Amino acid sequence: MNVTYITLGGHVEVEKYRFLYFVIMLIAFILILSSNFTIVYLIVVHKDLHEPMYVFIAALLINSVLFSTVVYPKLLIDFLSDKQIISYQACLFQVCVFYSISGSEFLLLAAMAYDRYVSICKPLHYPTIMRKATVIILLVLSWLLPVCHLAVPVIGNAQTQLCSFTLKGIFCNNSINHLLCVTSRTLLIFGLVNMFNISLLPLLFILFTYTMIFITTYKSCGKVRKKVANTCLPHLLVLINYSCLLTFEITIVRLDSDIAKTARFVMAIQMITCNPLCNPIIYGIKMKEIYKHLKRLLCQAKVP
Repeated sequence: MNVTYITLGGHVEVEKYRFLYFVIMLIAFILILSSNFTIVYLIVVHKDLHEPMYVFIAALLINSVLFSTVVYPKLLIDFLSDKQIISYQACLFQVCVFYSISGSEFLLLAAMAYDRYVSICKPLHYPTIMRKATVIILLVLSWLLPVCHLAVPVIGNAQTQLCSFTLKGIFCNNSINHLLCVTSRTLLIFGLVNMFNISLLPLLFILFTYTMIFITTYKSCGKVRKKVANTCLPHLLVLINYSCLLTFEITIVRLDSDIAKTARFVMAIQMITCNPLCNPIIYGIKMKEIYKHLKRLLCQAKVP
């Protein structure tokens, strides 16, 4: 079979530090899996956490695990390999998964924002609006819409000839467009539309929703404002964290030849590590009900 391979040229002195890189990233991967699955386990097991808000949190953490599972195993293999290569087809698959999960992240955060808006601004209608069927529809759309949006450009790029075979990165992202002999203007426009639909539009919706929540609760008593802050602050922290990391990713892609290789490497490592690790920490500590069950689980683990 005629298989095209791409060299991942974003690694920095991998021959010298391969085992150090491997150990650090392996520990990070184990921590990501254990921390995210721990919070998901608590949400699944405890019936008092079977509410839409916690279901969306579990979906968000599963999203982080899916992303890490696509990136980390290949990265760990590359650290121990003499050549850091990937087939073009596998690279396109990684691109599709990376941006699908990125879009799902924003859509899930938008669903959380809507859930908080209904709960705080329309509490009497909450049981009828946020039914089980509504939650399922929002979850399905959050995972399905990004995949449908990204299928067209990925399939289009699969038919395009490559003129370069070295990607300036440690995993596949939109930098792959710099390898193409001819960049389709149609696919570029379609990509911008995708970014607006699955990233910017949900982001604007989230900002609008939380603005309405804060306006509604501004005139309430201090106890109500404190309760709202406790439930909304973790979502906003996750949103800010992920938005900053995605900005890093866009910066890496856009400044293709204007950024130092070491800086690119550090930013890429930070992007694939911070968000999957920070999310379970934020929700495990900041969400009172989750923290209560997490504390009880840790105390049980200490008992011989």
